[in-house]
Amino acid sequence: MTDRMPALFLSHGAPPLADDPVWPRQLKAWARKLPRPQAILMISAHWEEAPVTVSSTVGAPLIYDFWGFPEKYYQVTYDAPTAPALAETVGGLLASSTTVQVDQSRGLDHGAYVPLVEMYPEADVPVLQLSLPTLDPRSLFALGQQLAPLRDDGVLIVGSGFTTHNLRAMTQYVDSPPLPQLAEFDAWAADVVTKGDIDAILDFATKAPEARIAHPRTEHWAPIHAILGAVSASGDEKGATEIEGSWIGLSKRSWTFG
Repeated sequence: MTDRMPALFLSHGAPPLADDPVWPRQLKAWARKLPRPQAILMISAHWEEAPVTVSSTVGAPLIYDFWGFPEKYYQVTYDAPTAPALAETVGGLLASSTTVQVDQSRGLDHGAYVPLVEMYPEADVPVLQLSLPTLDPRSLFALGQQLAPLRDDGVLIVGSGFTTHNLRAMTQYVDSPPLPQLAEFDAWAADVVTKGDIDAILDFATKAPEARIAHPRTEHWAPIHAILGAVSASGDEKGATEIEGSWIGLSKRSWTFG
């Protein structure tokens, strides 16, 4: 048995992340601090599908799920090994509640590969992506609880979203300050995640300030609920801030758990 892996919630950014003068360095430094994973399980805000589905175990092209960007962003590749053994293990862990489907046509979307290009640029760690079967916080928490044993097998579970995600609140410049409402939600998130206040995080829609402004739709916050489930049994629910600040007005705050 390997040492227990941490779990992550990261704010993944759009494809121009690669051109930002700060963010790629932050992600690289974060990855260097982490134990070397045997495999990575990515839970991205950009794949909602029920029942639970995993990405291709035989290889499929990346999904360029964005529009209107320069051509160079559609030429990015990330040929990480597939993870059929991890897919089988995930299926076994979730067997009591659901049958896990495999979509062999599904490659990694930008919520998965954009940060991984920066964190593991050699693309030498097997990667599997898992769909969000729901946006319900407690259901995702329960899903994460079922996935928790993966951490003892060297699997890095990564929730990839955005701490605030309101496209209408984006600013013109990378370093412009966020709207006050988004800054208020970010400060709340920093507090409750650092404290490990699971109840507050799961009930963010009613307990967080400006929740509907920070997340008009909640898919970019949803992965943190699965991550909390994966770390709760081991007492690792207090998140350590790894990245903070904003990018185009959105909070890029990210945490390590465990």
